[in-house]
Amino acid sequence: MQVKDRNRGPGSLVSQVGETLRQAILSGQYGPGDKLPSEIELTEAHGVSRTVIREAVAVLRSDGLVEVRQGAGIFVLSADGGLGGANRKIDKARVSSDLEVLEIRTPLEIEAAGLAAMRRSPAQEETIFACHRVILDCIENDRSIREADLALHFAIADATNNPLFRQFLESHGSAVIPQSKVVAESRSGEQTAYRRLIHKEHEAIIVAISDRNEEAARNAMRDHLRGSQLRYRDLLKALRTTAG
Repeated sequence: MQVKDRNRGPGSLVSQVGETLRQAILSGQYGPGDKLPSEIELTEAHGVSRTVIREAVAVLRSDGLVEVRQGAGIFVLSADGGLGGANRKIDKARVSSDLEVLEIRTPLEIEAAGLAAMRRSPAQEETIFACHRVILDCIENDRSIREADLALHFAIADATNNPLFRQFLESHGSAVIPQSKVVAESRSGEQTAYRRLIHKEHEAIIVAISDRNEEAARNAMRDHLRGSQLRYRDLLKALRTTAG
């Protein structure tokens, strides 16, 4: 089950390994309560680094498919414990943490978008558009957009030609793209509409960067990230109401 491909970046490997594990869980190869192979075993089986395995597991964890038990391993959650379960309890602390990351990201990525509009090279512009196309492909094929979304933000950060912007995003890993927790996978129509909204917000950013319109790029990134903050605040408000 080797999936290593030297022509693909880490983001692509994370997506591929994550999808392989996801299908193994959804097909019943690993049932509720089952323990997945260890991190070392997964690394050897997939021919990738431990970092790739950890990021892939982080995505599955955020989607409610697995939980990591310290010192015990990675375990598959039951159907009603997953993202789409009607009885699933959303962790308010995790949502709050996501919101905190979004608040830190916002001023930095607004600046990154403006700098990218001024500094991007033709090759960097093409990479940004390619990442945007991958997101649309994920939407049309009903796949998670999380890794493709992160790749797009990496591409914008790279287009600033200041490596510190990408280093900041990498330091938080896939946690910087938390939108998969907002809408349950089982509500497919709502999930697709949500993903298309994200895609449209991204489009405004990349068109402005392509046009070298610094102000428009900053405004579009501001709208995108502040929109995400508002969605998370609404979720927290709903959780408080339910708890009350």
